Amino acid sequence: MEQFEQEADKAVLQEEENPKSNDERREIRKKKRKKQQLLEETAKADKRGVCYLSRIPPHMDPLKLRQILSHYGEILRIYLTPEDPVAQVHRKRAGGFRGKEFSEGWVEFSRKSVAKRVAKMLNGEQIGGKKRSTFFYDLWNIKYLSKFKWEDLTGEIAYKNASREQKLALEISAAKKERDFYLSKVEKSRALTAIEERMKKKQKVQQESGATAEPSQDKQVAKVIRQFPQTRPVDTVVQNKPRLSQHILAGVFGSGS
Repeated sequence: MEQFEQEADKAVLQEEENPKSNDERREIRKKKRKKQQLLEETAKADKRGVCYLSRIPPHMDPLKLRQILSHYGEILRIYLTPEDPVAQVHRKRAGGFRGKEFSEGWVEFSRKSVAKRVAKMLNGEQIGGKKRSTFFYDLWNIKYLSKFKWEDLTGEIAYKNASREQKLALEISAAKKERDFYLSKVEKSRALTAIEERMKKKQKVQQESGATAEPSQDKQVAKVIRQFPQTRPVDTVVQNKPRLSQHILAGVFGSGS
């Protein structure tokens, strides 16, 4: 019995030292495989080249651009920047092309050497192709971007989108503030108008009630106002003052005779 217990304890210790299950081994293999894939992708990305198109001819879209440039080498990805929506609205109102147009673009080739050759060969040249195409006489404006990766473009696009969303959020918040301020002023004006209307109605009711009350006041008996004559005030101070007799005064000042 003791031997069996010792062997069981050894098996438990071995299981604790080694991975507990096959799931952990699979996870380790997956991680190694992902790491290997990332290394391969980075190695491939170092071999790729990106060209920049400063102007996209009218009526040209990513599909047509791929069809034209694919004759010169393998193309992996294409990104064209849509034109300004305001400019698009003005163009449609003026009766111009009603489709979607682009302002600039980037083309990723599978090899740097191909991207350099295409940019050197096509820049400033006529696009050509079928004569009935609208961009037959347009010129290429293409340049090879040295040490530029597609990830740089995606990061720049993400930054522009984030800044545009932030700007839009600020504009929306400012518009909401203006709207709330306007609504508050409207509510105040409505309250003041309601108060004025109530005051007018109250005054009108008072005037009507006063007009109806006037005839009843005329019918009332006139109020008798009694007037009492004012008695002359008695100057007690003058009466009580001792007076000099006329004989004494005549002796002092002399008689008039």
